[in-house]
Amino acid sequence: MPESRRGFLLGVAAYALWGLFPLYWPLLEPAGAVEILAHRVLWSLVTMVVLAVAMHQLPGVRAIFADRRSLGLLSIAAVVIAVNWGTYIWGVNNDRVVETSLGYFINPLVTVLMAVLILKERLRPWQWAAIGIATAAVVGLAVEYGRPPWVALVLAFSFGTYGLAKKTAGVAAVPSITFETMALAPVALVYLLVLGAHGDGHFTTDGPGHAVLLASTGVVTAVPLICFGAAAIRVSLTTIGLLQYLAPILQFLLGVAVFHEHMTTMRWVGFVAVWVALVIFTVEALRHRRRQLRLAVEAAAV
Repeated sequence: MPESRRGFLLGVAAYALWGLFPLYWPLLEPAGAVEILAHRVLWSLVTMVVLAVAMHQLPGVRAIFADRRSLGLLSIAAVVIAVNWGTYIWGVNNDRVVETSLGYFINPLVTVLMAVLILKERLRPWQWAAIGIATAAVVGLAVEYGRPPWVALVLAFSFGTYGLAKKTAGVAAVPSITFETMALAPVALVYLLVLGAHGDGHFTTDGPGHAVLLASTGVVTAVPLICFGAAAIRVSLTTIGLLQYLAPILQFLLGVAVFHEHMTTMRWVGFVAVWVALVIFTVEALRHRRRQLRLAVEAAAV
């Protein structure tokens, strides 16, 4: 199989798995969102340490502790990804699957906006148009919901911050994720010990099947990350950029068709506006990339 095709299939697998997460988190109830998050952190650490050893990535983990800049940036990344994971689990288990999908739909636009505000990058006119339409859609959805779509906004901005911190740190995937879970693990462990001491934990009280499900959070976290990492080195960033919409599409479909979350006319209008903004954003990005490639080829030919 050609490497590009293998990479495409691995990318589809990664985003499809992320998109199907709403079917997984309810299986972990009656554990609450914070308890599930704590288990996810601890079991992800176990999984990532095994991967780091198997892939000879432990020197990369040690290098993070020797570099104050990477240490600081990845510590920020660890905090915001914990917020992202916890919010997502809470949203799914509290009948807000559609709203979680909104967060990942608007995430690319939020990431671009953060690049403008923080990195001082300049947007092209059609990018401003896409952000404007998406902003109007979010305001309209806030009016319809009777509140800001906090779940969606926290997911979009936390993941945008996570991506920015990771990009700035420039550390490979396995060492960085291993460090992030390592940084969060002490808090997660203390929380679970206190929960267990008060008789409120669910790891040992709901049968071996439930304990296995909680322990599987590490593998469930690692598998799509591995697929994504393998895809990223085999296909173009353009392909990865297009594939990223697969996850929120699946989440949205699950929210509407499987969990039967209510969609009013105004909510449909708001989501359609977000999708229009994403179409504008994506088409403009593809055209800009082609234009840049053409200019590079012409410059090389001179």
